[in-house]
Amino acid sequence: MEDPEQVRARLEETGYLVDDGLAVTCYLALRLHRPLFCEGDAGVGKTALASALAEALGAPLIRLQCHEGIDASQALYDWDFPRQLLHLRAAEAAGVQDADRLESELYDRRFLIARPLLQALQTQPSVLLVDEIDRADDEFEAFLLELLSEYAVTIPELGTLRAEVPPVVVLTSNRTREVHDALKRRCLYHWFDHPGFARELAIVRRRLPGVSARLAEQVTALVQALRGADLVKPPGVAETIDWAEALAALGATETDAELAVTTLGSVLKYREDMDRARGLDLTAVLAARGV
Repeated sequence: MEDPEQVRARLEETGYLVDDGLAVTCYLALRLHRPLFCEGDAGVGKTALASALAEALGAPLIRLQCHEGIDASQALYDWDFPRQLLHLRAAEAAGVQDADRLESELYDRRFLIARPLLQALQTQPSVLLVDEIDRADDEFEAFLLELLSEYAVTIPELGTLRAEVPPVVVLTSNRTREVHDALKRRCLYHWFDHPGFARELAIVRRRLPGVSARLAEQVTALVQALRGADLVKPPGVAETIDWAEALAALGATETDAELAVTTLGSVLKYREDMDRARGLDLTAVLAARGV
């Protein structure tokens, strides 16, 4: 992609709307082969950006879902021990006695299980999504930093495997903890905030073209009001889309306060938030927006 405007256009063709700042950041990530670190609340479009980039580039999306305790064998590679054992037994049955030959055969590429990080290094082009890096620990961050610095990995039995073309890397964080500065410095950074009314409405209309314009406006207005209600977990754009889709599935082309309350489970996931939402004057919210 030749410039930020072309990046914006290609992403919008996939249904993902970007502002000027994000378009420039994505362009630089592609041009400079730098990882893109996306931080913000859940549901604001961080993971969806990686999917949109993959679609825009015509490249496979390879996803690594981080979690507490994740280690290199889960993220990078492992050996297929059952197949190695079967091969060893077959060789013994055939009378093979050469120990060096057996060992070299056991650690052949055919027995290597490539996990997401190695898959991304071996697949050109590709988009690597390292999702929710804030759930991993400091040791995994340090390992990831080293890998992303060289886009290469050394496997003792096989040597160094290096990406001919570095993958496009998107790291996401919901900021449940602070990610180490060393990893952030390696990346281009973008903070994902909740969008304003007009932008969020445009996203909903783009993602759900079959939903009536009035219903999309009403749901967007309600979600914008909920975010200002001091909730435990404010809804993201993903929840706005879910709510509009749920109401449309009920056959609604518009909503009122009563229907909105009965479908709050599509947008809120904590009992305290449900109770607080029921205490809001949703009728007034709809009237204030003129929808």
